[in-house]
Amino acid sequence: MRNLSPARCAAALLIVATAVASPFAFTASAGPSKGDPLAAKKLYTTKCVACHKADGSGGVKLTGNPTPSWKDAKRMATVTDDQLRDCITNGRPKSGMVAWGKNGQLKPADIENMIAYIRTISKK
Repeated sequence: MRNLSPARCAAALLIVATAVASPFAFTASAGPSKGDPLAAKKLYTTKCVACHKADGSGGVKLTGNPTPSWKDAKRMATVTDDQLRDCITNGRPKSGMVAWGKNGQLKPADIENMIAYIRTISKK
């Protein structure tokens, strides 16, 4: 084994220390959503279009306020993935939003995919 110069030894030590101190230092960011938008497109068509329209523009009045528009990028920038996840999972009975995460209607992976799909609509 060859000897390392003090500079190389220090550099190697710095890399190891950084990796130990920050477990996420060498992982790639997956972006804000964990899901696959393409996997959700069919689900969106069968479960969401009636209220949110094919283009995501919403505006359908169910029980009072119209359904939100996913196309409004400014508004969607203020909505977190956690808020979308909660709404899709638990619904909003007063607004007519179905609790898709209850009774196994959508699996957690389906919900993550749906969040990713909704995010693509707001970027168009």
